[in-house]
This record gives sequence, C-alpha cells and structure tokens, in this order.
Amino acid sequence: MSDQTLSSATLTSQSYSPANPALWQGRIDSHEIGPAPRWHQQVQPSTLDAMADADPGVALLGICTDEGVRRNQGRVGAVNGPDTVRVALANLAWQLQSPLYDCGNLHCLDDQLEQLSQQQAAAVEQLLQQAHLPVLIGGGHEIAYGSYLGLARYAADQYQGPVGILNFDAHFDLRHDQQPSSGTPFLQAAEWCQANQKPFHYACLGISDCANTQALFQRADQLGVRYLRDDQINGWQLQPALELLEEFIEPLAALYLTIDLDVLPASVMPGVSAPAPRGLPLELLETLIDHARHLAGPKLRLIDLAEFNPRFDVDGHSARVTSRLIHRLLRPL
Repeated sequence: MSDQTLSSATLTSQSYSPANPALWQGRIDSHEIGPAPRWHQQVQPSTLDAMADADPGVALLGICTDEGVRRNQGRVGAVNGPDTVRVALANLAWQLQSPLYDCGNLHCLDDQLEQLSQQQAAAVEQLLQQAHLPVLIGGGHEIAYGSYLGLARYAADQYQGPVGILNFDAHFDLRHDQQPSSGTPFLQAAEWCQANQKPFHYACLGISDCANTQALFQRADQLGVRYLRDDQINGWQLQPALELLEEFIEPLAALYLTIDLDVLPASVMPGVSAPAPRGLPLELLETLIDHARHLAGPKLRLIDLAEFNPRFDVDGHSARVTSRLIHRLLRPL
C-alpha cells in the first residue's frame, strides 16, 4: 500500500460523514409469499474505518463535489448527488449476492479538489486492500482521477499486467487546463502513468463530435485512446462496440469502469451537468455494460458513476435511471 493512507485521524467531520441510515427507507413486503427483500433491508451502514473487519462485499462511497464542474464552467449541483441516489436505491428489489455496505461520503472542502482526490484515492486503495468492490457515486466527473489513482496504487503491488479505464461518456475529459477539473481527469491519469512508467489504457464510448474540440481528438489519438462516437453505436451496428470492448479488456489485469451519466440522452437523463442532445440509448448502454462485465469477470475492480445533478432532475427520473444502472452493474450476470 502507498503511504497515502486514510483513517479517522486524517479526516474531519467536515471532510467525511459516515453513512446516514435515515436515507435507507422503503417498502416492506411483509405479506408476500417467498423472499422479497429490498435494498434498504440489506444495506449495512458503516464507516471507512470499520470496513477492515467487514466480510468482502460492495462498498458504496459518495464523493460530494462539484468543484471540478464549477472550474469547467458547468452547471453545479452534482455535490448533492450521492445521497439522492441512495434514496432512489433504497426501494429497489434486492438481487445481489454479496454484502452491501454504505461507507458514507467524502466532501470537498471549500475549493480543495486536489486534497479530496488524494483522500479519495487512499479510500479506494484501502477498500481494495480489504477485498471490497468500491462503487463510488459522484459528484462531478472530477472524481475519476481519485478513483483511478487509488486503483493504480493498489495494482502496482498486486498485478503484473496493465490497468484499464473504460469510460462511457460524451466527453474525452482529456482537457489541458490550468488546474484539475471535471474535464481533466483522464489526462491526469495519463500524466500519472507517464511519471510512473506505466502504460496508459483508456477506452471511451459515446463521444460527441459537438462536445469535443479538434485538440481533444488529436490528444486522444496521440495517447492511443480507443473510442467510438455516439453516432457509431446503434442497435443495427453494435458489433464494432462489442469488438472494441473485447480487444480492450482482454489484455488487462484490472478494469476501472466509469460512467458519466451525460452519455445518456437528455430526455432520459435530464439531471446532469451537461445534458446530451443525442447520447447513447439506455438499452444500448446496458447491453454494453453487461458485455464489459462478462468479459472482465473478476478483473472489474472499481466502478463509479458521475455527474448526476439533482438540481436539474425532473420528477426524480434521473435518480431512478442512476439507481437502475447501479443495480445493473451489481446484479448477477
């Protein structure tokens, strides 16, 4: 483990809040014949410190920040995403096969995004060391750098092969900027790889021509990024996407799967920082997620979802779609 460890001694009541059991409320099917549990009846509220003694399972961790979105001139509000998603998750029918823990939230204090990224990386690394599957809920997509950094540090001591990033997103998030933001996390990951003499493996599906400048396409090509545009992924031409996933995942030792929810059409996902005029249909995104999970198997070590912005949600629709995707990512194949 790296020397960037995390404990109650390095966190304050402002930078970390334990799980809030009051968020996990829902229907109880007490008169049903046969098992009928829901997420709120199965989740185990916890703290990061307590996870060392917990049986291996899924560890939910909220990353409450939209500082990166603000820096990237986007619509703020994603800071409130994690708890809103928990409320939406609470009433889902339970189909998981492993323990589920709510580890609470990390918070971005003032504008200290860089400090949050280091704390997040340490939390991810420790959860992986403890044999859990971290599932992080943002927050803007600036959370991706802290996620990757935690897995990369863990993998340095565990694997001989490469770590890969699979991103479903309308944006490359490879932007050059004066400071880290929601537009820079994968360039930060590439620079970390270069500094640590590691290969950079990054694939992005759902790229929008309208949302990425020529400089970003050139940078993606220079870095060897595998990508498909949103108009290249359709129900009648899905095979190239499936083949890209197979070619990308096969040589990896560990996979980090990240979803920027603005990859979905605005009609499906209105509550995001940057709504997509086209996007990937939900049914195709789910198909690609299933295929990636099938290909990766135990190599899938880390998941996060970013950019859900409850300020712009419509009738809780975006929160429900986000909770459905989390359910999809964790249900048995």
